[in-house]
Amino acid sequence: MQNEEQVLKYIENLIPDRSEAFKEIEQYAVEHDVPIMELVGIETLLQLLRMHQPKKILEIGTAIGYSALRMAEALPECKVVSVERDEQRHNKALANVETMNMSSQVFLIKGDALEVEHLVREHGPFDVLFIDAAKSQYRKFFDIYSKMLSPNGVIFTDNILFHGLVAEEKIESRNLRQLIRKIKEFNIWLMEHPDYHTAIMPVGDGLAISKKRG
Repeated sequence: MQNEEQVLKYIENLIPDRSEAFKEIEQYAVEHDVPIMELVGIETLLQLLRMHQPKKILEIGTAIGYSALRMAEALPECKVVSVERDEQRHNKALANVETMNMSSQVFLIKGDALEVEHLVREHGPFDVLFIDAAKSQYRKFFDIYSKMLSPNGVIFTDNILFHGLVAEEKIESRNLRQLIRKIKEFNIWLMEHPDYHTAIMPVGDGLAISKKRG
C-alpha cells in the first residue's frame, strides 16, 4: 500500500501545473467538500479524450464544473454539455464557466439527469458520455444516455472502485454497504453488457471505459 501511495505521489509530481483558475476550483472543492476527479484520474481521462477527439461530450454530474472545464480546455473544438441537479453547485459551475470565458463551449443544464432527458436530447448525438453523478443511479444514467451516443461513441464511468471499498469484504455502515453493493452490481452488469466492451482502469477512483461492440 505504501509503495502504491509513493508511486501515485510520484506521478502527481510529474503532472504539469494547472492554471491558477483551475487551482482555485480545486481549492474550493477541498474547502467545501465538493467531490471532483482525482488528479491522476482526470489526466488519464483527458489523454483518452485527446486520442478519441470527440466533438460533443455529455457529462452527467457537473458539480462545480471542474471536469467539464478541464475537458473543454483540452479539446478546444469540442462542446461539453453537463447536467447537475444541485442548485448551489450548478450556480457555482456557471460562475466558474463565466470566469474562464468558456460559456461558448460549455453548456450547463440544471436538473435531475433522470428527468431532463428531453432537454439533453436537443444537444445530441454525443461522441462521449461521461457519468460522474449519483452512483446508485449509474445503470439508469447509462441506459438513458447511451442511446444518445454517435455510432463510435465511448462511455466513461467514474468512481467505480469507490476508494477501493468494492474489494472490501466487511463494511460497518449499513448505508455504505448498500451503496457498495449497487456499485458492484453495476460493475458486473457493465462488464457483461452484450452491446459494449468495457475495461476498468484503477486510476483515480476507478474509471470504466465502454466502447460499442461491432
